[in-house]
Amino acid sequence: MSILNCHQIDFPKIHDPRGNLTFIESNRHIPFEIKRVYYLYDIPGGETRAGHAHKELQQVLVAIAGSFDVLLDDGSEKKRVTLNRPFLGLYIYPLTWRVLENFSSGSVCLSIVSEFYEESDYFRKYDEFLQAVRDHNK
Repeated sequence: MSILNCHQIDFPKIHDPRGNLTFIESNRHIPFEIKRVYYLYDIPGGETRAGHAHKELQQVLVAIAGSFDVLLDDGSEKKRVTLNRPFLGLYIYPLTWRVLENFSSGSVCLSIVSEFYEESDYFRKYDEFLQAVRDHNK
C-alpha cells in the first residue's frame, strides 16, 4: 500500500454553450463498482472532515462546487491535493488516512465509494491505522 496508489482522475467533460456536463460511470471512469454516493456541504469555516482510513473501501472525491484540500497519509508519506474542478476526482486507495480541510465558502464535496457503510471498515484512531499499515507491510 502506498500513497502513490492515490491519483487524480480526469472525468469526461462535454462542452456546451448552455453549460458543461460531466458524467461518471461505474467501472469505467472509476476503478470500482459504485455502491454509495454522499456529499458534504454547509461546512463551517475552519472545520475539517474525515480524519480516518478504510480497510477495504475505495473512494473518489470530487469538488462539485468550490474547493478544499485533501491530506493523504499512507503511514510513511504525506501528500496534499487541492480539489477545485468538478471534472477532476481524487481516487483514494484503502489504508490511506485522509483529512479534508480548507473548505471554501459554498463548497460541496461529492464522495463516490465502493462499499455500503460499515463501521467495522473504518480506522478512526491514527495509531490503530499505523499498526495496520505496519502489519500489512510485514
